[in-house]
Amino acid sequence: MSGHNKWSKIKHKKAATDAQKSKVFSKHASLIAMESRKAGGDTASPRLAAAIERAKKDSMPKDNIEKAVAKGSGAGGAALEEVMYETYGPGGTALIITAVTDNPNRTSPEIRHLLSKAGYQLGAPGSAVWAFTKDGMNYTPTNKVYLSDDDGEKLATLVETLEEHDDVQDVFTTADGE
Repeated sequence: MSGHNKWSKIKHKKAATDAQKSKVFSKHASLIAMESRKAGGDTASPRLAAAIERAKKDSMPKDNIEKAVAKGSGAGGAALEEVMYETYGPGGTALIITAVTDNPNRTSPEIRHLLSKAGYQLGAPGSAVWAFTKDGMNYTPTNKVYLSDDDGEKLATLVETLEEHDDVQDVFTTADGE
């Protein structure tokens, strides 16, 4: 009977890691599908190629990548679109939240709810984007904000909560990471 306990521990550990991989893969798949739709299925498109490379870095299976490209190029599925949300977080840090969703009318209230639970509000379009410059698919801060240890912990918790949402792709902040 001693082997039973060992197997159940392995089973639970594997289930947890599989759930994490699934969440990462689904984010990559939705981003690839959206970029594929924009590129018309042309995998030579720079943005689609970059999205595929990011997925490969996270060890996403080739079959899943191909399915996502096919889905985006019109082989069924809902239309995915990229949305951006802006807000201010702990210590006055500006945040940009990028998401890929099939229903922005569902995603927007969910993001608003996550922010309100942490004590923050969703900003108006253009309220925080001025603090960043766009670098391809990323946003880099133009003016970094230095945070106290307490504000840094609050920001880390907020970013982690936002990244757990299925539709959220990236969260960019003006906080200085040093």
